[in-house]
Amino acid sequence: MNKKLRELQAKKAQAAQAKAETLKAASALLEKASTENRELTAEEKTSFDAAKASADAKGNEIERFQEQIDIEQELIAANASAQGFTVATGNFVVTDNVAKDPKGGFQSAGEYFKSVFAASQIRTTGGAIDNRLLIGASAPAVFGNEASGQDGGFAIPPEFSKEIFMLSLGDNALLPYTDDVNIDGNTMAFPKDETTPWGTNGIRAYWQGEATAGTQTKPALGLNSLRLKKLMALVPISDEMLGDTSALASYLPKKIGSSMQWKTNEAILFGPGGALPAGALNSGAALVIAKESAQSTATLLAMNLAKMIAALPEGSFPNSVWIINNDVLPALFTMTLGNYPIYLPSGVVPGGIQGSPYGTLLGRPIIVSQHAKSFSSQGDVNLVDLSYWQAITKAAGMETATSMHLYFDADATAFRTTFRMDGMSKLSAAISPANGSNKLSPFVQLGAR
Repeated sequence: MNKKLRELQAKKAQAAQAKAETLKAASALLEKASTENRELTAEEKTSFDAAKASADAKGNEIERFQEQIDIEQELIAANASAQGFTVATGNFVVTDNVAKDPKGGFQSAGEYFKSVFAASQIRTTGGAIDNRLLIGASAPAVFGNEASGQDGGFAIPPEFSKEIFMLSLGDNALLPYTDDVNIDGNTMAFPKDETTPWGTNGIRAYWQGEATAGTQTKPALGLNSLRLKKLMALVPISDEMLGDTSALASYLPKKIGSSMQWKTNEAILFGPGGALPAGALNSGAALVIAKESAQSTATLLAMNLAKMIAALPEGSFPNSVWIINNDVLPALFTMTLGNYPIYLPSGVVPGGIQGSPYGTLLGRPIIVSQHAKSFSSQGDVNLVDLSYWQAITKAAGMETATSMHLYFDADATAFRTTFRMDGMSKLSAAISPANGSNKLSPFVQLGAR
């Protein structure tokens, strides 16, 4: 369900971008006529009306996507409703609602985390583990060390797991842009075909003469094998906050989500592979666009950006996003092509705050991130189509554990949450074009200047 919601939100953002572009075209016509102190010509009026009609249609499309998003969210809540009684052969059969409750019987995330903490203290307090923590245990080994805070682990109830996961997919999250597959096991292998229609191997078509035998070809398939890696967020909580359920519920999920988002983004972009995911910009498919021959130090030119777009494979531009350092923003505000700005801040684009908080650059959304390097260093401006990055995530969600020993001297308790994922580029190398010598890649960086 999370993935479907992300897809709907992405479609809504694309519709908002399309609407902004048509309104921009209509505005340009009015501005031109105003500058020349005249009315719109018949041809301009036709173009203006068409742009307005298209914008209105996109507005209706945005509303439709929002309705679908609302319905999906209601479905999540409806499916979470527990069944109270089942009628069978004239008798009432009573079932335990707690086992079906997406919150595991807890009223809030704060209450859940307090129960986890209490379970870590039973050796000294002599109490018993909250039975709600044992709901959904898939194997005794998961709970074999539940009395040991530093070793034990309890599955986060689906509702709270979803809340933390959605927080990790907030603004600037990159995982929704990838080709993400939820899996139940630990590994997944994906066949890949890196051949091109103009290449010399793989499936190819040939013109055949009359009554001549066909030329046989066969696929040239490779394999990408992924194995889940463990991502862990370790968050110390003061003993004072542990006594306040509301404070715990509002603080802990946000900190865990923030930590996981940062590490996930870093792995998607720059992961070294091996024990970690293999990042897109660290793969053999990534390209670096060199600066212009006479370009001054610490500058950014429109031609730099144009060459980055030109390096994308066919069909990648509509899926691409800019990932830039905040140091780059001042240079964007003054960049133009002729009389037209190539950077549109979110306040200029209708609906831009929702679809693209930092606006658009040459028609594509901007993500401002500290994962990008400082201004004029290699990687301060990146253009990526992350649909070429294959990801897998654990369908079962997250798991949490606690320890009072790690921060004993600070009167704090450490909560540990784990999330498992892996990923790598679908391409092992940049694409050689049919014509020309400049290679193509869905992962493009601007070089140092």
